[in-house]
Amino acid sequence: MKKALFLTGLLFYILFSGTAFAQTNEETETDTAILKKIEQWKDLKFGLLMHWGTYSQWGIVESWSLCSEDEPWCLRKMKNYADYCKAYTKLKETFNPVRFDPEKWAEAAKYAGMKYVIFTTKHHDGFCMFDSHQTDYKITDVACPFHTNPRANVAKEIFNAFRAKGFLAGAYFSKPDWHSNDYWAEEWATPNRNVNYDIKKYPERWQRFCDFTYKQIEELMTGYGKLDILWLDGGWVNPKNGQDINIPKIAAMARRYQPGLLVVDREVPGKFENYRTPEQQVPDKPLDYPWETCMTMATSWSYVPGDIYKPAGKLIHTLIDIVAKGGNFLLNIGPSPEGEFADTAYSRLKEIGDWMKINSEAIYNSRPVAPYKTGKVALTRNPDGTVYALYMADSCENKIPSEIRIHGIQFPNSATVSLLGKKGNLKWNHCQDGICIMVPPADRKNPPCHYAWVFKIQDKNKGK
Repeated sequence: MKKALFLTGLLFYILFSGTAFAQTNEETETDTAILKKIEQWKDLKFGLLMHWGTYSQWGIVESWSLCSEDEPWCLRKMKNYADYCKAYTKLKETFNPVRFDPEKWAEAAKYAGMKYVIFTTKHHDGFCMFDSHQTDYKITDVACPFHTNPRANVAKEIFNAFRAKGFLAGAYFSKPDWHSNDYWAEEWATPNRNVNYDIKKYPERWQRFCDFTYKQIEELMTGYGKLDILWLDGGWVNPKNGQDINIPKIAAMARRYQPGLLVVDREVPGKFENYRTPEQQVPDKPLDYPWETCMTMATSWSYVPGDIYKPAGKLIHTLIDIVAKGGNFLLNIGPSPEGEFADTAYSRLKEIGDWMKINSEAIYNSRPVAPYKTGKVALTRNPDGTVYALYMADSCENKIPSEIRIHGIQFPNSATVSLLGKKGNLKWNHCQDGICIMVPPADRKNPPCHYAWVFKIQDKNKGK
């Protein structure tokens, strides 16, 4: 009875605190371990995504050049499609990332303030960055020169290196596999991203593919240490599209080995999309379900020589905007074919980390607070009731304004305001439809950091 009452109370809290999925006809999660893990994940706020594979050698978009759709991300330099596919597949024979150093990646990501990592164990092209026993299309195959390296099982090395730094670990896994003869069968053409045969006509073939997928995910769940997230991509593989790989069975298996595992079946709303992942965009307002924006640090998900990276200020402002609306920020970096991050990527992580060293208390463990964002000021709230006002400076703005006006909020006269990175309290007063914070000249001319300044607002009488 106590367990039933606890579960009922927990579900009531989640439904009315904006942490459950939007209430449509979708089936929602009820497992208390998974609900607890969702809340833990929401506290982390900032994570690293990495797209890496043989395609990095050509500096092209990941996998999509194999697809015959007439889309800009599917373009190929070679006109003959069959020849292109053969050359692409042979990239396995030259992939040799001898400068692979996951500890260096983990250290840089930790300094930046990231708390979890998602790594592409297999993208749509089917090339496995782990030692799968279901295929020879993998980095550990004898035909791949890197297979003799003691760190050839790169997925395991990455997960181990990041867990050692305190990260939660997640495995990106593509549901479609364009290398599998049971998904893209060699007997027929491949006109688009979907399976290229009639599943109803060839159910045995489709079942082989389902078994193959199940076994590969089982390998990841059993041979790669503690995993917290199974991040499934390729949302067109779903029952409504006639491509049912039995996600309930896969999720049940995965959670037997990894209790409390979050399953993110991207773009397939329902019980097995524990959080949603808007891509390359930030929602206009808070959402009533758990979410993360996945976004590239440069212009491409995968490595492109000389790619243009977003400025540190823009990345910090994006993090602030996302967190103020209740989301997480999953920032992607594409390693080079040699196994390195670009110097610019390290520089951006360093600048973000410098900012986080001063201001992270306004980011971690926070939740949205209305009006969320007003002008150049975003708001967050910590569980103890502390509110943070994050002023996002313009690119040419090097001094803090003498007055910071925040519309849409009010605080009691007993509240105190301080500037993170500086000692002492600031003067403030009530103004029309909000509050006004006065910044002294010394703080204005000598800001504690670049890009965004954070004001901490506390009610010293709260709880008395």
